[in-house]
Amino acid sequence: MWPVTGLVGVQLVSALVADTTRPTFWHIGGIGKVVFYYLALVSVLIFCYGVYDRVTRYTRGAADPADRLDGVGARVRDAARTVLSNRNQFNRDTYAGIMHSLILWGFLTLFVATAILGVELDAARRLGFSFWHGDFYLAYSFIADVFGLAFIVGIVMALYRRYVTRTERLRGKHTSLEDDAFVWTLFFLGVTGFLLEGLRILGTHTPSFSIVSVVGYAVRDGYAAAGMTPEMAAAAYPYVWWLHALCALAFVAAIPTAKPLHMLTSYANLVARDEDAGRRLPRVPADADPEDIGASDIDDFTWKQLLDHDACTKCGRCSSVCPAKASGRPLDPRDVILDLKRYREDRDADATEDVDIVADGGTSVIDASTMESCMSCMACMDACPVDIEHVTQFTEMNRRLVESGQMEANVQETMMDLFQQGNAFGNPARKRPDWVEELDFEVPDAREEPVEFLWYVGDYPSYDDRNRKVARSLARILHEADVSYGILYEDESHDGNDVRRVGEEGLYEMLAEDNIEAFEACDYEKIITTDPHSFNTFRNEYDQFGFEDGDSVYHYTQVVENFVDQGRLELGSLDSTVTYHDPCHLGRYNGEYEAPREVIRATGARLDEMPRNRDDSFCCGGGGGGVWMDNDDDPKPSEERLREATEDTMAGNDVDAFVVACPQCMTMYEDGRKTGGYEDAVEILDISELVVQALNAR
Repeated sequence: MWPVTGLVGVQLVSALVADTTRPTFWHIGGIGKVVFYYLALVSVLIFCYGVYDRVTRYTRGAADPADRLDGVGARVRDAARTVLSNRNQFNRDTYAGIMHSLILWGFLTLFVATAILGVELDAARRLGFSFWHGDFYLAYSFIADVFGLAFIVGIVMALYRRYVTRTERLRGKHTSLEDDAFVWTLFFLGVTGFLLEGLRILGTHTPSFSIVSVVGYAVRDGYAAAGMTPEMAAAAYPYVWWLHALCALAFVAAIPTAKPLHMLTSYANLVARDEDAGRRLPRVPADADPEDIGASDIDDFTWKQLLDHDACTKCGRCSSVCPAKASGRPLDPRDVILDLKRYREDRDADATEDVDIVADGGTSVIDASTMESCMSCMACMDACPVDIEHVTQFTEMNRRLVESGQMEANVQETMMDLFQQGNAFGNPARKRPDWVEELDFEVPDAREEPVEFLWYVGDYPSYDDRNRKVARSLARILHEADVSYGILYEDESHDGNDVRRVGEEGLYEMLAEDNIEAFEACDYEKIITTDPHSFNTFRNEYDQFGFEDGDSVYHYTQVVENFVDQGRLELGSLDSTVTYHDPCHLGRYNGEYEAPREVIRATGARLDEMPRNRDDSFCCGGGGGGVWMDNDDDPKPSEERLREATEDTMAGNDVDAFVVACPQCMTMYEDGRKTGGYEDAVEILDISELVVQALNAR
């Protein structure tokens, strides 16, 4: 009998499980269902029109020079991995990463759950079958509850950060009630969903299988403990249902025109990203009219740049890492992007007059002083979780300022020196190689003999007294390594990297063509640069003007690392502790972080890292033409960095030297050492000088 009884029991349980489901549109009625479907259709139509209107608006932007459709399949997959893993949100902010992951995965799960229910009601049942019952329904209910709870926890974390800890970077001139409404709407949707579930479970007399709805069941217990009866729950259910439904439909309709838009544009922006943005600026067409160079009208921005504006989530990560903003300059990268977005929307709605995008004084969307403040360090782009390309847009506005004759006085004077003499110091070209005179060996002339390494020395190591010591140190290293190398002597011109980033495209092209002509007159295998700015533009931009050897360009630290590995340099061991500053154009721009550190370690010096290092490095203030400007920063970026080096190194050691690998960084930090009162606190050394100390310590 037992086997027979057991078989009957299993069959009975299977039958019960098969019938396990819940009612839909419970107590809503036929008219209510018709009204709901009508409102849902209206909501979806408004959503579709809003998306169509946004896309057509982007098509009115300028053509984009980057090939953003190349490898689109891989881009879509990589963007999906980025979004689903939330890896950009975890960058430098674990709390935000966890918070966003809970919200995203909770939202997506609830969306899928709603879609499954829609397929069941509007497709499967109409075709004569059903899948929303039994084991599938039980798993569905459990998963939806768990992820729905995660969604609410994530929203509560967001509310806590916004209203309790009041995180500074979340606030600014563009913070509005819309931001509050977005967060509270999500919270309302999540909470009312569970309130509904608790009412339904209680109102249907708590079927035993409803325990799998772990959160809804707990809410049901709360209702019961408060004295609510099943009849009361059934009576209250339709009111809460309509509140939840109307809020959800209004949210869907508002997505294309309100803050929820970023749920679409953020992903689209990641798909359309240009991996070379910032480090490789677009050319100005050779036949461009001067009036058409740069951004003077909102539609002078490309469709991708207009998408950038809509993708901004106001998270303030760019603002929090911007050295210009930290030093009191009138630049907030987030505000620039959102100012442009607001102007575009106001102008499209005929709510504002046409004005210049950028101008020096008077009425404009962006003031010239804001753009002049940018150091082109790309910290904003590196921190942005949705890959907004700030630097490219800022350069377009700088180009407009240049073409309209609105340029900071010191920069304008430097541009004239560069045009007339080929260097930022205004000195004759014949004096460029004067630094070699103090050496006790000859520096070969690459114009007269084949060499393995063509060394581009650069402006500051050629003309600036402090950086000439760096040039002589690197010459000593090349001499000791017994390699074939040579320099261009007076045939060098400024590399043009920062000339381009202040907006002087015509002068940049002239300098690039002069240097390419000088390179092509030599017989060499590789190019070494002293300056990361030269390294960047030779490697990433000169090919736009016919240079074909970009892959053979190296920063000197990469070459010296190879010399050490090959045993070509016999170094002693230094008994000192140093810290190292990552130059923006070597690190963030080109991803080279390890070669400088390996060279430092090879000298025997102990390396105590800065708290902000590698891609989180803080700019010296010299990029983007900053080295040519006279800014009244308080504190200067260089002073703040030196304070960090002397007070806040990660291991807490007293450092003997603050080590750099960029001539512009050397200039800015030597200045900051004087103005900030750090002359007795720390010595500024280039890595090449540290290596020479190790050579002398043999």
